[in-house]
Amino acid sequence: MNRQIIRDILFLGQKSEEATQADLPVARDLMDTLAAHRETCVGLAANMIGVRKRIIVVQAGLLPLVMMNPRFVAKSQPFEAEEGCLSLDGTRKTTRYQQIEVEFRDMGWKKHRETYTGWTAQIIQHEVDHCDGVVI
Repeated sequence: MNRQIIRDILFLGQKSEEATQADLPVARDLMDTLAAHRETCVGLAANMIGVRKRIIVVQAGLLPLVMMNPRFVAKSQPFEAEEGCLSLDGTRKTTRYQQIEVEFRDMGWKKHRETYTGWTAQIIQHEVDHCDGVVI
């Protein structure tokens, strides 16, 4: 289901709780909402649709990448970026990392540990910030 995007800074500033397998419908709603906003959005976190769970979806290629409970294992090569957000007006400067290593679970609840670089790494970092209550 395509959900409304939350713009409440107080809500977005709260840390999200760990996701469980019972939260898989939230991941499906995130994918639907991302598809509905594909022209202006490349990633979403669950709190952006009103659910404070550690779930993100990133448009990384043809199919969206869903990460349940993403956690950074390593980050390298910091750089300054300027980012926008569907939940906020304008852009803001932030520090990102060119390469990241992330542990997460997929929709089948299988555990992964993957390395991402460049644009995909930047999107993942932005969405994990949302999970951590960091508003960029």
